Amino acid sequence: QVQLVESGGGLVQAGGSLRLSCAASGLTFRYYSMAWFRQAPGKEREFVAGISRSSDTTLYADSVKGRSTISRDNAENTAYLQMNSLKPEDTAVYYCAADFSTVVKVSQWAYANWGQGTQVTVSS
Repeated sequence: QVQLVESGGGLVQAGGSLRLSCAASGLTFRYYSMAWFRQAPGKEREFVAGISRSSDTTLYADSVKGRSTISRDNAENTAYLQMNSLKPEDTAVYYCAADFSTVVKVSQWAYANWGQGTQVTVSS
């Protein structure tokens, strides 16, 4: 049974930083591309960042590019999202997702495996 568990969310002031973690189990982690999505109240879930199996490809949404870094540790079965210079508009529930693929995909519909989400709240 695939399980993805996010952690690291919380309340932070604008300009601050957070590091989200996604611990994976029940799958051969190194065979999966990983991604972070977020969903703000009343909005659609949107792609934030993705990373390929071997970390040779990373993709970012324009809204977080230059402020966020996605990474992974295949030995620890964990993916990370470092977010800096946080803005109130970054407030959302952040989800990690896993896709058995060599390609990083930006559509949520490509991902069959999801975590339960972690809340990020950025105060102004």
